[in-house]
Amino acid sequence: MRMMLPTLHERRSVDRALQRFFLTHRPADFRRALAAICRFYNVKAPTIEWYEYLDWGKGAGRTWENGVIQLVHPENWKRGRKYNTMKQWIHTLHHEIGHYLFWTDAERKADLFAAGMMQGVAASDSGRARSPGSAAAKTPARARLTGTRRSVARRRAAG
Repeated sequence: MRMMLPTLHERRSVDRALQRFFLTHRPADFRRALAAICRFYNVKAPTIEWYEYLDWGKGAGRTWENGVIQLVHPENWKRGRKYNTMKQWIHTLHHEIGHYLFWTDAERKADLFAAGMMQGVAASDSGRARSPGSAAAKTPARARLTGTRRSVARRRAAG
């Protein structure tokens, strides 16, 4: 499986904005870079919380299930770190954005996985496989998934 990424032109634009933010600490540069990534993946921008340090200086970023990303601010990036380059900070940001992206739309991804696992597997009635020439043994060229999530709105009954 190949990952969908923005074009090289868009990635370079994001990189330039993040480099400017690292050097000047202008929030507009950071927002511009984050908006470009979120626009490409069609997701809402995550909430970013800035910290002087995380995990006593060991961690550089953390992403939570509720979409909040905690990051060490570039002003504090060089304090007490072995790897304190601009490139490493940008890599950390992309890593946390990756967590954010992969936690979104979990139902659709699970449906696609299930459809892929079932593609090419012959259906069996009462444990016996269909003959290779039967029409029912042929799988559709592509599984059609609507992406509608009906189970989200219903509350689960307790007990």
